[in-house]
Amino acid sequence: MNGAKERVQIRRPLQPFNMLFIKRRRDFSQKHSDEASVFLLYSSYHPKRRIKRSASAGLLLPLCLILILVCPPGVSQPAALSPPQLDQLVARIALYPDPLLANILTASTYWNEIPEAAAWADQHSYLKGDDMAQAIQTDHLQWDPSVLALLPFPSVLDMMARDPAWTEQLGNAVLTQYPDVMDAVQRMRRLARRYGYLTTNGYINVIETGGYIQLLPVNPDVLYVPYYDPLVVFAPPRPGVAVGGAIHFGPAVTIGAIFGGWGWWLGSGFAWPSHTILIDRRPWQRVWINRSEYVHPYMHPWVRPVGPRVEVHRLRR
Repeated sequence: MNGAKERVQIRRPLQPFNMLFIKRRRDFSQKHSDEASVFLLYSSYHPKRRIKRSASAGLLLPLCLILILVCPPGVSQPAALSPPQLDQLVARIALYPDPLLANILTASTYWNEIPEAAAWADQHSYLKGDDMAQAIQTDHLQWDPSVLALLPFPSVLDMMARDPAWTEQLGNAVLTQYPDVMDAVQRMRRLARRYGYLTTNGYINVIETGGYIQLLPVNPDVLYVPYYDPLVVFAPPRPGVAVGGAIHFGPAVTIGAIFGGWGWWLGSGFAWPSHTILIDRRPWQRVWINRSEYVHPYMHPWVRPVGPRVEVHRLRR
């Protein structure tokens, strides 16, 4: 019988921990009323304790919001790229004429505006020269002048819009280490020059001075976009392969004086020895720290039109 009684006791269900805790707390409060009030106040079961927790949470939430606004995620300066990474980054544009390349580098720092600008340029690619410039003004386009400067080159904007990750990385590199970007361009040009692909022709003049290679348009008012395969022009030519046709050029793009408000007035390019990007013959000084407030000192500054963007020209879809 004793064994059976023990087995019955063993099989009795155990009290839930919470119920046992509440029973012991009730016993404690009956014996020690003063101490119990202190115990209950610091117990998570006490309503006053829950009120304090709610108040703390109410103070914590605004503090977190303030920290998010002051230090928003994803705005830390990007890590610097190594020379091989920069070489790969600039390979597709390193052989562009200096004036066009300078505008590509500066426009890339406004990468978020590129997709919409590329769409507008594609829809209005039938406009040329002064007609294009007039359309830019009439349509009240709101993008930065460095982006507006590329609208006559829809193929360039299309390249940048189709690869937004590359465009943003290029823009970040220009903002954080533009002298290194310029050095990478020179390294790639020297490779193409060494292998015989980069030579003077009817589209560009290849000028070597002081260890730097300049690519200048034959006619300053007419530019041609080069097309080439980086895997070809930056590598030794295979035996028996002609190098003359590795780089070809698109149609002529005329840039007249009316484009002066977007950096073409006195021309764009580089002061290679001092590692300076020149837009409208003035140093481009937009860097990571001042990127939100920088305004380039154009000779004829572009005043953003008041009011929303409008569309007054025929769209080609």
